[in-house]
Amino acid sequence: MSDCLCIHDRVAVVIGGTSGIGRALAVGLAQNGANVIAAGRRMSEIETTAAEIETAGRRTLRHTADATRRKSLDTLRDAVMTAFGRVDILINAAGYTLKEPTATLAEEKWSALLDTNLTGVLRACQSFYACLAQSGRGRIINVASLGSYLSFHQVAAYCAAKTAILSLTRSLACEWAADNISVNAIAPGVFPTEMNQRLVTGTARGKEILMRTPMRRFGKPEELVGVAVMLASDAATFLTGQCIAVDGGYLASGVNS
Repeated sequence: MSDCLCIHDRVAVVIGGTSGIGRALAVGLAQNGANVIAAGRRMSEIETTAAEIETAGRRTLRHTADATRRKSLDTLRDAVMTAFGRVDILINAAGYTLKEPTATLAEEKWSALLDTNLTGVLRACQSFYACLAQSGRGRIINVASLGSYLSFHQVAAYCAAKTAILSLTRSLACEWAADNISVNAIAPGVFPTEMNQRLVTGTARGKEILMRTPMRRFGKPEELVGVAVMLASDAATFLTGQCIAVDGGYLASGVNS
């Protein structure tokens, strides 16, 4: 019997794959058999992540990429195609958060966040579209958020961008289904990483999140890998336009005591 969850020798590109959730997904896909290119802006972080991928016995490529620059993404795409000849999986994990009162949030900060967290996803999807269509089993996995569904205090720009990610995911899923490209998203719960650790670890905000989470703990980035492997594999051949929350029950929760 064939293993429908097998992603052995598929080629995955992870934008924002050198830190936090993106890095966990890049290394996790490699540990499950994919050749993975983890792209980011800092070569030092690329080197570290690439070494982990190679330790898993998989091939990679050391190449920087900036989600805010289309030429940078196109250059990455061309390098991957030269080295591997195809791209089967694209994961969009680049992004950052910003906590400020919305009444005084500078428009420049709002625009910069949306440019990375939302428009950056569009750029990557457009850049890699032809490669994924050529694959015949292209997979795009966007990283959404609990903020795609709910408001979090003083992070309006981030929540707006992540809500739009769901709409973009659905639109691309419908437009690109004829090209055998499946487009889905993962909405992580709260996973302490370099990006958000100071906001949630030992803070009143963090305690409230834990109170609202039925599992009573934060997530670990590696706990997202199983869903990513499933979405990247032949187990998801008829699954597109969806978002899977990996959140310890947060979105399902009402009263927890």
